[in-house]
Amino acid sequence: MCDPGDVTRGPAPSLALAPPAPLLRGFRVILASASPRRREIFGLTTAQAVTTHQAPTGPCPTPQGVSFEVIPPAFEESLSKAALPRAQDYARETARGKALEVAARVFQDDPETPYVVIGADTVVAVDGLILEKPADQEDAVRMLRRLSGKEHGVITGVAIVVRRHGAGPTQEVLAFHEETRVTFSPLSDDLVREDKAGAYALQARGAVLAERVCGDVLNVVGFPLNRVCRELTRLLLGPGQEVTSAGMGSDVNRRSDITAGRGDVGDRT
Repeated sequence: MCDPGDVTRGPAPSLALAPPAPLLRGFRVILASASPRRREIFGLTTAQAVTTHQAPTGPCPTPQGVSFEVIPPAFEESLSKAALPRAQDYARETARGKALEVAARVFQDDPETPYVVIGADTVVAVDGLILEKPADQEDAVRMLRRLSGKEHGVITGVAIVVRRHGAGPTQEVLAFHEETRVTFSPLSDDLVREDKAGAYALQARGAVLAERVCGDVLNVVGFPLNRVCRELTRLLLGPGQEVTSAGMGSDVNRRSDITAGRGDVGDRT
């Protein structure tokens, strides 16, 4: 049985989930990620995507929804695990760094257009350790052996950066995380080595390894779409609506000056 208390589901809904496309119209929408899986999942809410390493012209509304740009972040993922020992904090802060780095570039290129920038980072937590994307095949083998027969957490941190029309250099930053509990069957050495190229791809061969999944499956793939849409609804439904800490799994809403450094974005609540 999947105990709902075992997973981070985020705040209890206070607003009905709204269609994302109308909320995002009028904004330049950017996915700060190089992941094709995140692009595919986020694309379920929108019409099309334009991949770029530079900031091009803003998205244009279409009859089906709102187009979005994909700008891979240049943020160096080297945060200290000693300073951020909780996987939830580590994933949120990495996602925040990605989103803020891309937002700074977008603002510099086009300081007039309102934007929504979304960054994400996914880690696996087991036995008190934070496991990231394997560096190579042998690292993938070690990771799968550590996860064999165990329940572990898959945590995706997400940061949404919003600059509204007429806000000047002021932007809002909302960061949160979603956690899904996954149990792997005991894995034979042959299976581990056969699957090492994917390491942890639940939507592909990784689905063979998972005996039980408790929580959002898309979160395991790397993008908790339902939670992102819920947070976008809360953040964008009312212009200037104040968003505060939303309980378990949520960080805070911060107002920051784009010209400030990444860490100079206010205090936590």
